[in-house]
Amino acid sequence: MGKMRFNSEFTRVSAIFVLMSLLWRESGCLMEFENPRSGSRGSTGVRIESERGSALVLPLTRSKKNDIVDRRFERRGRKLEESARMTLHDDLLTKGYYTSRVFIGTPPNEFALIVDTGSTVTYVPCSSCTHCGHHQDPRFKPENSSSYQKIGCRSSDCITGLCDSNSHQCKYERMYAEMSTSKGVLGKDLLDFGPASRLQSQLLSFGCETAESGDLYLQVADGIMGLGRGPLSIVDQLVGNGAIEDSFSLCYGGMDEGGGSMVLGAIPAPSGMVFAKSDPRRSNYYNLELTEIQVQGASLKLDSNVFNGKFGTILDSGTTYAYLPDRAFEAFTDAVVAQLGSLQAVDGPDPNYPDICYAGAGTDTKELGKHFPLVDFVFAENQKVSLAPENYLFKHTKVPGAYCLGFFKNQDATTLLGGIIVRNMLVTYDRYNHQIGFLKTNCTELWSILPAEAPLTAPAVSPSVPPANEESPPVEPPSALPSPSVNAPPPLSTESPAPVSQAEIFFDRIQLIIVLDTNKTIICEQMGVFLSSIASELNVSESQINSEDVTVKEEAGQAVVQLVVYAESSQHFSSSSAQTLASRFGNHTVQLPAVFGTYTLKSWKGLPPSRSRGWFQSKKIKVAAIVAGVVGLVAMLALVPSLAYWYISKYKEKNQVNYKNLNAAENSEEESLIGDQQL
Repeated sequence: MGKMRFNSEFTRVSAIFVLMSLLWRESGCLMEFENPRSGSRGSTGVRIESERGSALVLPLTRSKKNDIVDRRFERRGRKLEESARMTLHDDLLTKGYYTSRVFIGTPPNEFALIVDTGSTVTYVPCSSCTHCGHHQDPRFKPENSSSYQKIGCRSSDCITGLCDSNSHQCKYERMYAEMSTSKGVLGKDLLDFGPASRLQSQLLSFGCETAESGDLYLQVADGIMGLGRGPLSIVDQLVGNGAIEDSFSLCYGGMDEGGGSMVLGAIPAPSGMVFAKSDPRRSNYYNLELTEIQVQGASLKLDSNVFNGKFGTILDSGTTYAYLPDRAFEAFTDAVVAQLGSLQAVDGPDPNYPDICYAGAGTDTKELGKHFPLVDFVFAENQKVSLAPENYLFKHTKVPGAYCLGFFKNQDATTLLGGIIVRNMLVTYDRYNHQIGFLKTNCTELWSILPAEAPLTAPAVSPSVPPANEESPPVEPPSALPSPSVNAPPPLSTESPAPVSQAEIFFDRIQLIIVLDTNKTIICEQMGVFLSSIASELNVSESQINSEDVTVKEEAGQAVVQLVVYAESSQHFSSSSAQTLASRFGNHTVQLPAVFGTYTLKSWKGLPPSRSRGWFQSKKIKVAAIVAGVVGLVAMLALVPSLAYWYISKYKEKNQVNYKNLNAAENSEEESLIGDQQL
């Protein structure tokens, strides 16, 4: 019996742990503990306190390969349709860069930003800049944008770890190879990518410049759009917001054409695109494994390791020309010159540079292939990308019909491939699959070779229920948050699903991510107060904000809370009422108890009407069903030993021979009579 009792107690304790784990996990308040060996955070578990002490119960999890966590895997299987198709302006050789137009703030201010895959920070000149050049657009004034948010030094968004002692605001500093510099403070605001973009305005971090020098000071463009790998990169932030797939594409116009196109987000790979591997573990740059260069079909006599020094081979859209290590440069120029035949060598346009230039090819750039050789770059696994003359030549500015090599000697061991080699070439930076695709095309007509996008209209709300295996994708905020009324907020209106105009979209729930200047423990311990306060401020029922839908995590000493506000039963939020709700957080008209500190709305999204909320669709009912199942299992496990004991006892009784004790029977009869007498 002792052993049976141990098993029953073990069963009950296990059941209690399962129930506690389910309830704690569903509420999002699983605590995090440090691994005493590694000192790293991330192990989740439940600490159970009792009169006998405490115990930390940790779940068993599958180990992560190489301890590298790739958040993109969480999005596998979810296909996002959102993307930003944008036009590129200016010209690589006349100005040294391409720009795209971005709109920042509320109301929006337009800026021309250089698209740069070698930079990880996006920045524009700030109105408080003490040393900024004269650029094409007015400086950004944070005080004039109702949606601008400062990033404090202790904020989890202060990725740089640098602090401005005067403003107590997070700051950044950047220096480039040509020794130009930029520094300023970091903030967050709504960034919009133009009227042709399917991507709605996004709350993103960017730099507000307080000083710049060198080429950055002299350039006409306002600032930089950082497309590199890093937490402050535009691409990383959009992917982190769940707005786009982890990919983007650039297509620079050809010689004499300028302009081009850019797509933030994934596009279907066109037929004929050649992909080369890019290893993000080697560096934050977009590196390639270049193994060979061929000129007119003949390989340069070089060891492939010559292209693998230091950072290897880097593709950088912000660099104008290409730069090869010494030996590779000498071999390449010799091979090209050997193919030039009757062309005549001439001095370069700038006497200060020993440019390699040849005249006699004529002014029709489409005929350059008759005078200059074809060049092939061969990458790992024999992936070959062909370069036309416009991909390694630039026009002589003083001699008509003369062209110069756009390749130069690099004193560094790195092979740097600038924008010149990808003119009239669609380049897809498929970060998700760690590869870069190349397709020779006419970039001024890019949209004609890509699949047409669906029109930007609101989908009609259908009362029918989708198949059980389909999940409705989230819908991003339709526009910038409106400024709320200064008066007391009216009750949130919800509408029944009706025919939808092109201006309205309907949601059945709104997801909010809020960063609070407090810790996770306080939120978890006072979850009821926290949610009831929000419900009261929004004038919604507490049943519309379930604790089971809340997740809480801690970042840099702040609590990051994700919660969902449901529309009333059988009704929906309109896009306008969803914006109104989100704006109350964005403009801090929602007043929370002081114990929760100040807060910032990190992001929000409306989730469109999905399949009917059946009895098992509710997370609370799911938990209840699981709990009921566990309780039933515990009851069965407890009942089996009792039934076994009862059955064995009956079996013994059935097979036992009973003997009658005559004396006992007589005594029993006597006692009965005496008893009757006493009555």
